[in-house]
Amino acid sequence: METKTVVHDETYSISQLAQEFSVSLRSIRFYEDQGLLKPHRRGKHRIFSRSDRSRLILILRGKRLGFTLMEVQELFRLYDADSGTKKQLQDMLNTVQARQQKLKQQQNDIDLIMMELNAAERRCYKQLSKLG
Repeated sequence: METKTVVHDETYSISQLAQEFSVSLRSIRFYEDQGLLKPHRRGKHRIFSRSDRSRLILILRGKRLGFTLMEVQELFRLYDADSGTKKQLQDMLNTVQARQQKLKQQQNDIDLIMMELNAAERRCYKQLSKLG
């Protein structure tokens, strides 16, 4: 007797995603309106795929890092792009390298700020210990 393995893609409702990531339904609908998420419809219900869930994670991470939604869209375009012409690939490569450079600078800035905050924290502890 032969058994068949049926693979079902995991799907999510808008409410499940909103609850999992502590975002509003309105935010998720906005990301959909902006073309960042592309759920399927079953009647009036949105059915989000694992890909949509992954994209939502990247959107929220991008927001935390200060990316605009346009920048997030550009990153998605790069991820989704099939190999194209040499010029398209060179343009994408330039965009990726520019983003990498910007992130490296931000990381350096964060490292410097952390060093300054750590020094300020040490000074506070030192002053507190003097005050008893």
